[in-house]
Amino acid sequence: MKTTKFSLSALVAMVIGALAFNSFDGGTISGKVTPVDGATEVWAISGMDTLKAPVTDGAFSVQSAKAGSYTVIIDAKDPYKDATLKDVKVEDGKVTDLGEIKLD
Repeated sequence: MKTTKFSLSALVAMVIGALAFNSFDGGTISGKVTPVDGATEVWAISGMDTLKAPVTDGAFSVQSAKAGSYTVIIDAKDPYKDATLKDVKVEDGKVTDLGEIKLD
């Protein structure tokens, strides 16, 4: 019993310590696509940096985006057309919510 308590306490201390020194780099770009089954993935491009995220049930979240300006491309399924959003601003530690993006 003492070993289990000690092991659990040590594990909790390690997790708290790791989180205390973990820096949350970058920001997040999120949004929703309609129709919900109209896209497969989202690309965020800034200079030489390219990030991608899947679209799941119409929602996406591109994580670990460095602060800056991005072009976001929604990769649409046929018969819909890809959507491109330019000059999307990202700040470290913040979520940039693009809201609802309707595909044509």
